[in-house]
Parts: sequence; structure tokens; C-alpha cells
Amino acid sequence: MGTFELKKSESGKFHFNLKAGNGQIVATSQMYASKESALNGIESVRKNAPDAKLEDLSEA
Repeated sequence: MGTFELKKSESGKFHFNLKAGNGQIVATSQMYASKESALNGIESVRKNAPDAKLEDLSEA
């Protein structure tokens, strides 16, 4: 099971990492000015990721 890890930077901004079950980071967010905005970003990923399309650029 994946885990969202919320962090606060030295500059006071917030970001999150999504970690796989083995602890490896599989996604990192942008920086957010507030904790509330970062939490909203986490909720957006939770809601929208299941329907995300794959754009395969490996053959380009």
C-alpha cells in the first residue's frame, strides 16, 4: 500500500511525496504555500490518478 508523506521545507512551504509499499518515492508534488493547499493536492491525486492516461514517449 502506498503512503503520502507531507513535508515542510526550510522556506516554510509544503510538498508531498507518494511512496510505494517498498518505501520508494514514485511521485513528488510541487511546492505549496500552505499546508491546506498541499492536503488538497493529495486529495486530488487520490481522486484523479485511477483514471490517468498513459502517454508513452519511450519510442519518440
